Amino acid sequence: MFPDQIFYEPAVLDYPLGRQLREKYAGLPWTAIENHNRIDALRANPNSAFPKMKRHLVLGVRKTHRYVPNQKISDFLVPYTSSGCTAMCLYCYLVCHYNKCAYLRLFVNREQMLDKLMKTAANADRDLTFEIGSNSDLVLENTITGNLPWTIERFADSPKGFLTFPTKFDMVEPLLPLRHNGRTIVRMSVNPEEIIRKVELGTSPLANRIRALNRLCEAGYRPGLLIAPVILTENWKASYTRLIERLSDELSPAVKRQAAIEIIFMTYSFVHRAINDEAFPNALKLYDQTLMTGRGAGKYCYRPEQRDQAEYFLRQELEKRLGEMPILYIV
Repeated sequence: MFPDQIFYEPAVLDYPLGRQLREKYAGLPWTAIENHNRIDALRANPNSAFPKMKRHLVLGVRKTHRYVPNQKISDFLVPYTSSGCTAMCLYCYLVCHYNKCAYLRLFVNREQMLDKLMKTAANADRDLTFEIGSNSDLVLENTITGNLPWTIERFADSPKGFLTFPTKFDMVEPLLPLRHNGRTIVRMSVNPEEIIRKVELGTSPLANRIRALNRLCEAGYRPGLLIAPVILTENWKASYTRLIERLSDELSPAVKRQAAIEIIFMTYSFVHRAINDEAFPNALKLYDQTLMTGRGAGKYCYRPEQRDQAEYFLRQELEKRLGEMPILYIV
Protein backbone atom coordinates (compact mmCIF):
# COMPACT_ATOMS: atom_id res chain seq x y z
CA MET A 1 0.00 0.00 0.00
CA PHE A 2 1.37 3.43 -0.93
CA PRO A 3 3.20 5.13 0.72
CA ASP A 4 5.45 3.11 3.03
CA GLN A 5 7.43 6.02 4.51
CA ILE A 6 7.74 9.80 4.28
CA PHE A 7 10.84 11.92 3.68
CA TYR A 8 10.17 15.58 4.38
CA GLU A 9 11.73 18.99 4.54
CA PRO A 10 10.79 20.35 8.01
CA ALA A 11 9.50 23.57 6.39
CA VAL A 12 6.55 21.65 4.88
CA LEU A 13 4.90 21.73 8.31
CA ASP A 14 4.62 25.51 7.99
CA TYR A 15 1.98 25.02 5.27
CA PRO A 16 -1.64 23.83 5.66
CA LEU A 17 -1.19 20.97 3.18
CA GLY A 18 1.98 19.81 4.92
CA ARG A 19 0.15 19.65 8.24
CA GLN A 20 -2.77 17.80 6.62
CA LEU A 21 -0.41 15.17 5.23
CA ARG A 22 1.37 14.89 8.60
CA GLU A 23 -1.96 14.01 10.16
CA LYS A 24 -3.05 11.74 7.29
CA TYR A 25 0.13 9.67 7.44
CA ALA A 26 0.89 9.96 11.14
CA GLY A 27 1.27 6.19 11.41
CA LEU A 28 4.18 6.03 8.95
CA PRO A 29 7.88 6.65 9.58
CA TRP A 30 8.83 10.30 8.89
CA THR A 31 12.46 11.16 8.13
CA ALA A 32 13.60 14.77 8.02
CA ILE A 33 15.76 15.77 5.04
CA GLU A 34 17.60 18.93 4.05
CA ASN A 35 16.57 19.00 0.40
CA HIS A 36 13.97 17.04 -1.56
CA ASN A 37 16.34 17.05 -4.55
CA ARG A 38 19.15 15.27 -2.74
CA ILE A 39 18.45 12.40 -0.37
CA ASP A 40 21.82 10.68 -0.18
CA ALA A 41 20.50 7.51 1.43
CA LEU A 42 18.22 6.94 -1.57
CA ARG A 43 20.70 8.04 -4.23
CA ALA A 44 23.09 5.35 -2.94
CA ASN A 45 20.58 2.56 -3.53
CA PRO A 46 21.19 0.09 -6.37
CA ASN A 47 19.04 0.27 -9.50
CA SER A 48 17.29 -2.89 -8.38
CA ALA A 49 15.72 -0.88 -5.52
CA PHE A 50 13.77 1.27 -7.99
CA PRO A 51 10.34 -0.42 -7.43
CA LYS A 52 10.75 -0.21 -3.65
CA MET A 53 11.75 3.46 -3.82
CA LYS A 54 8.58 4.17 -5.79
CA ARG A 55 6.68 3.48 -2.56
CA HIS A 56 8.38 6.38 -0.77
CA LEU A 57 6.72 9.79 -0.59
CA VAL A 58 8.89 12.91 -0.51
CA LEU A 59 7.49 16.24 0.71
CA GLY A 60 9.12 19.56 0.01
CA VAL A 61 8.62 23.25 -0.70
CA ARG A 62 8.90 24.12 -4.39
CA LYS A 63 11.53 26.77 -4.95
CA THR A 64 11.57 26.83 -8.77
CA HIS A 65 8.66 28.75 -10.29
CA ARG A 66 9.98 29.62 -13.77
CA TYR A 67 7.46 29.09 -16.56
CA VAL A 68 8.89 27.48 -19.69
CA PRO A 69 7.39 28.58 -23.04
CA ASN A 70 5.77 25.71 -24.93
CA GLN A 71 4.64 25.58 -28.53
CA LYS A 72 2.49 22.44 -28.48
CA ILE A 73 -0.66 22.15 -26.40
CA SER A 74 0.00 25.10 -24.07
CA ASP A 75 1.68 28.46 -23.83
CA PHE A 76 3.73 27.54 -20.77
CA LEU A 77 4.95 24.49 -18.87
CA VAL A 78 4.32 25.36 -15.23
CA PRO A 79 6.13 23.84 -12.23
CA TYR A 80 3.25 22.78 -10.05
CA THR A 81 2.38 20.62 -7.06
CA SER A 82 4.27 17.41 -7.80
CA SER A 83 7.09 15.77 -9.67
CA GLY A 84 7.59 12.09 -10.29
CA CYS A 85 5.03 9.34 -9.96
CA THR A 86 4.26 6.04 -8.27
CA ALA A 87 3.76 4.28 -11.61
CA MET A 88 6.75 2.58 -13.23
CA CYS A 89 6.46 3.17 -16.98
CA LEU A 90 9.62 1.67 -18.43
CA TYR A 91 10.23 4.72 -20.66
CA CYS A 92 9.41 7.53 -18.18
CA TYR A 93 11.25 10.68 -19.25
CA LEU A 94 11.64 11.78 -15.61
CA VAL A 95 14.06 8.88 -15.14
CA CYS A 96 16.42 10.74 -17.49
CA HIS A 97 16.44 13.66 -15.05
CA TYR A 98 16.19 11.93 -11.69
CA ASN A 99 17.57 8.45 -12.47
CA LYS A 100 16.28 5.89 -9.95
CA CYS A 101 15.06 8.75 -7.72
CA ALA A 102 12.00 9.40 -9.93
CA TYR A 103 9.70 8.79 -6.97
CA LEU A 104 6.75 11.03 -6.15
CA ARG A 105 7.62 14.41 -4.65
CA LEU A 106 4.83 16.65 -3.40
CA PHE A 107 5.23 20.39 -2.95
CA VAL A 108 3.04 21.86 -0.25
CA ASN A 109 3.25 25.60 -1.12
CA ARG A 110 0.31 25.32 -3.50
CA GLU A 111 -1.09 28.73 -2.53
CA GLN A 112 2.06 30.41 -3.85
CA MET A 113 1.95 28.46 -7.11
CA LEU A 114 -1.73 29.05 -7.79
CA ASP A 115 -1.44 32.74 -6.94
CA LYS A 116 1.21 33.16 -9.65
CA LEU A 117 -0.97 31.23 -12.12
CA MET A 118 -4.01 33.37 -11.44
CA LYS A 119 -2.07 36.64 -11.70
CA THR A 120 -0.31 35.58 -14.91
CA ALA A 121 -3.61 34.56 -16.50
CA ALA A 122 -5.44 37.70 -15.41
CA ASN A 123 -2.70 40.08 -16.60
CA ALA A 124 -2.30 38.51 -20.05
CA ASP A 125 -3.72 40.21 -23.14
CA ARG A 126 -5.30 36.91 -24.27
CA ASP A 127 -6.28 33.50 -22.94
CA LEU A 128 -3.14 31.60 -22.03
CA THR A 129 -3.03 27.84 -21.52
CA PHE A 130 -0.90 26.52 -18.67
CA GLU A 131 0.36 22.92 -18.65
CA ILE A 132 0.45 22.03 -14.95
CA GLY A 133 1.05 18.28 -15.29
CA SER A 134 4.22 17.94 -17.32
CA ASN A 135 6.29 16.59 -14.40
CA SER A 136 3.78 14.26 -12.77
CA ASP A 137 0.34 12.69 -13.09
CA LEU A 138 -2.02 15.00 -11.23
CA VAL A 139 -4.92 12.53 -11.19
CA LEU A 140 -2.70 10.10 -9.32
CA GLU A 141 -1.35 12.84 -7.06
CA ASN A 142 -4.91 13.91 -6.29
CA THR A 143 -5.58 10.63 -4.48
CA ILE A 144 -3.06 11.80 -1.87
CA THR A 145 -3.48 15.57 -1.73
CA GLY A 146 -6.88 16.53 -3.12
CA ASN A 147 -5.03 19.25 -5.05
CA LEU A 148 -7.04 19.00 -8.26
CA PRO A 149 -10.44 20.05 -6.84
CA TRP A 150 -8.62 22.71 -4.81
CA THR A 151 -6.95 24.04 -7.98
CA ILE A 152 -9.74 23.63 -10.53
CA GLU A 153 -12.47 25.37 -8.52
CA ARG A 154 -10.23 28.31 -7.64
CA PHE A 155 -8.99 28.74 -11.21
CA ALA A 156 -12.61 28.64 -12.39
CA ASP A 157 -12.87 32.21 -11.06
CA SER A 158 -10.05 33.42 -13.32
CA PRO A 159 -11.30 35.92 -15.92
CA LYS A 160 -8.95 34.40 -18.51
CA GLY A 161 -6.84 31.36 -19.22
CA PHE A 162 -6.97 27.57 -19.15
CA LEU A 163 -5.30 24.79 -17.20
CA THR A 164 -4.36 21.50 -18.86
CA PHE A 165 -2.77 18.24 -17.77
CA PRO A 166 -2.42 14.69 -19.13
CA THR A 167 -3.11 11.49 -17.23
CA LYS A 168 -2.84 7.72 -17.51
CA PHE A 169 -5.27 7.13 -14.64
CA ASP A 170 -9.01 6.72 -14.29
CA MET A 171 -9.63 8.08 -10.77
CA VAL A 172 -11.61 11.07 -12.02
CA GLU A 173 -14.70 10.74 -9.82
CA PRO A 174 -13.70 13.70 -7.56
CA LEU A 175 -13.44 15.95 -10.62
CA LEU A 176 -16.86 15.30 -12.12
CA PRO A 177 -19.04 17.52 -9.88
CA LEU A 178 -16.62 20.44 -9.71
CA ARG A 179 -17.34 23.99 -10.80
CA HIS A 180 -14.69 24.43 -13.49
CA ASN A 181 -16.29 26.98 -15.86
CA GLY A 182 -14.72 25.22 -18.85
CA ARG A 183 -11.26 26.40 -17.87
CA THR A 184 -9.69 22.95 -17.46
CA ILE A 185 -8.59 20.64 -20.29
CA VAL A 186 -7.96 17.01 -19.34
CA ARG A 187 -5.98 14.94 -21.84
CA MET A 188 -5.98 11.15 -21.62
CA SER A 189 -2.84 9.29 -22.65
CA VAL A 190 -3.50 5.94 -24.33
CA ASN A 191 -1.54 3.04 -25.77
CA PRO A 192 -2.33 -0.49 -26.94
CA GLU A 193 -3.51 -2.72 -24.11
CA GLU A 194 -0.40 -4.91 -24.32
CA ILE A 195 1.86 -1.85 -23.99
CA ILE A 196 -0.08 -0.68 -20.95
CA ARG A 197 0.14 -4.12 -19.37
CA LYS A 198 3.82 -4.79 -20.11
CA VAL A 199 5.37 -1.31 -20.16
CA GLU A 200 3.16 1.22 -18.32
CA LEU A 201 3.35 -0.63 -15.03
CA GLY A 202 0.96 0.54 -12.33
CA THR A 203 -1.33 2.62 -14.57
CA SER A 204 -5.03 2.23 -15.41
CA PRO A 205 -6.24 -0.20 -18.11
CA LEU A 206 -7.17 1.16 -21.52
CA ALA A 207 -10.93 0.59 -21.14
CA ASN A 208 -10.92 2.54 -17.85
CA ARG A 209 -9.01 5.43 -19.40
CA ILE A 210 -11.44 5.71 -22.31
CA ARG A 211 -14.41 5.56 -19.94
CA ALA A 212 -12.85 8.25 -17.72
CA LEU A 213 -12.33 10.61 -20.66
CA ASN A 214 -15.93 10.13 -21.76
CA ARG A 215 -17.14 10.96 -18.25
CA LEU A 216 -14.95 14.06 -18.02
CA CYS A 217 -16.28 15.31 -21.34
CA GLU A 218 -19.85 14.67 -20.18
CA ALA A 219 -19.05 16.75 -17.07
CA GLY A 220 -18.09 19.69 -19.29
CA TYR A 221 -14.31 19.42 -19.29
CA ARG A 222 -12.54 20.02 -22.56
CA PRO A 223 -11.08 16.64 -23.57
CA GLY A 224 -7.81 15.79 -25.28
CA LEU A 225 -6.19 12.56 -26.42
CA LEU A 226 -2.54 11.55 -26.51
CA ILE A 227 -1.24 8.47 -28.25
CA ALA A 228 1.99 8.41 -26.36
CA PRO A 229 4.57 7.24 -26.47
CA VAL A 230 4.36 5.29 -29.70
CA ILE A 231 6.56 2.21 -29.21
CA LEU A 232 7.59 0.14 -32.21
CA THR A 233 7.47 -3.31 -30.66
CA GLU A 234 7.05 -6.51 -32.63
CA ASN A 235 3.71 -6.43 -34.52
CA TRP A 236 3.29 -2.74 -33.66
CA LYS A 237 1.08 -2.07 -36.68
CA ALA A 238 -1.50 -4.63 -35.53
CA SER A 239 -1.34 -3.30 -31.96
CA TYR A 240 -1.94 0.33 -32.94
CA THR A 241 -4.64 -0.65 -35.42
CA ARG A 242 -6.50 -2.38 -32.58
CA LEU A 243 -6.01 0.67 -30.36
CA ILE A 244 -7.44 3.05 -32.97
CA GLU A 245 -10.36 0.70 -33.62
CA ARG A 246 -11.15 0.65 -29.90
CA LEU A 247 -10.95 4.43 -29.70
CA SER A 248 -13.32 4.68 -32.65
CA ASP A 249 -15.76 2.26 -31.02
CA GLU A 250 -15.58 3.45 -27.40
CA LEU A 251 -14.95 7.19 -27.38
CA SER A 252 -18.18 9.13 -27.04
CA PRO A 253 -19.45 11.28 -29.94
CA ALA A 254 -18.83 14.36 -27.78
CA VAL A 255 -15.16 13.48 -27.25
CA LYS A 256 -14.71 12.83 -30.97
CA ARG A 257 -16.22 16.25 -31.75
CA GLN A 258 -14.15 18.18 -29.23
CA ALA A 259 -10.80 16.45 -28.73
CA ALA A 260 -7.63 16.76 -30.76
CA ILE A 261 -4.89 14.16 -30.90
CA GLU A 262 -1.26 14.48 -29.85
CA ILE A 263 1.20 11.80 -30.98
CA ILE A 264 4.60 11.39 -29.34
CA PHE A 265 7.18 8.78 -30.32
CA MET A 266 9.21 7.16 -27.58
CA THR A 267 12.62 8.49 -26.60
CA TYR A 268 14.66 5.99 -24.65
CA SER A 269 18.03 6.27 -22.88
CA PHE A 270 21.05 4.51 -21.45
CA VAL A 271 19.70 5.33 -17.96
CA HIS A 272 16.43 3.53 -18.72
CA ARG A 273 18.30 0.48 -19.95
CA ALA A 274 20.49 0.33 -16.83
CA ILE A 275 17.57 0.65 -14.41
CA ASN A 276 15.17 -1.62 -16.29
CA ASP A 277 17.75 -4.39 -16.68
CA GLU A 278 18.26 -4.52 -12.91
CA ALA A 279 14.83 -3.56 -11.58
CA PHE A 280 12.71 -5.38 -14.20
CA PRO A 281 14.94 -8.11 -15.65
CA ASN A 282 12.01 -9.99 -17.19
CA ALA A 283 10.29 -6.95 -18.70
CA LEU A 284 9.89 -6.21 -22.38
CA LYS A 285 13.13 -4.85 -23.85
CA LEU A 286 12.44 -1.45 -25.42
CA TYR A 287 15.86 -0.78 -26.91
CA ASP A 288 16.28 -2.11 -30.45
CA GLN A 289 19.52 -1.12 -32.16
CA THR A 290 18.09 -2.01 -35.57
CA LEU A 291 15.35 0.61 -35.14
CA MET A 292 17.04 3.24 -32.95
CA THR A 293 19.84 5.73 -33.25
CA GLY A 294 21.62 8.02 -30.81
CA ARG A 295 20.12 11.36 -29.88
CA GLY A 296 22.84 12.90 -27.74
CA ALA A 297 23.52 12.60 -23.99
CA GLY A 298 22.87 8.86 -23.92
CA LYS A 299 19.40 9.03 -25.49
CA TYR A 300 17.94 7.00 -28.33
CA CYS A 301 15.17 7.71 -30.80
CA TYR A 302 13.77 5.84 -33.77
CA ARG A 303 15.71 6.13 -37.01
CA PRO A 304 14.14 8.65 -39.41
CA GLU A 305 13.04 6.01 -41.91
CA GLN A 306 11.33 3.93 -39.19
CA ARG A 307 9.67 6.96 -37.62
CA ASP A 308 8.44 8.30 -40.97
CA GLN A 309 6.95 4.94 -41.85
CA ALA A 310 5.16 4.78 -38.50
CA GLU A 311 3.89 8.35 -38.78
CA TYR A 312 2.46 7.66 -42.22
CA PHE A 313 0.78 4.49 -40.95
CA LEU A 314 -0.78 6.22 -37.94
CA ARG A 315 -2.03 9.14 -40.01
CA GLN A 316 -3.69 6.73 -42.44
CA GLU A 317 -5.34 4.66 -39.71
CA LEU A 318 -6.55 7.71 -37.80
CA GLU A 319 -7.96 9.32 -40.92
CA LYS A 320 -9.80 6.08 -41.70
CA ARG A 321 -11.39 5.61 -38.28
CA LEU A 322 -11.17 8.94 -36.42
CA GLY A 323 -11.04 11.43 -39.26
CA GLU A 324 -13.15 13.97 -37.38
CA MET A 325 -10.42 14.36 -34.71
CA PRO A 326 -7.57 16.67 -35.83
CA ILE A 327 -3.96 15.77 -35.13
CA LEU A 328 -2.32 18.69 -33.31
CA TYR A 329 1.25 17.52 -33.74
CA ILE A 330 3.50 14.46 -34.07
CA VAL A 331 6.93 14.48 -32.45
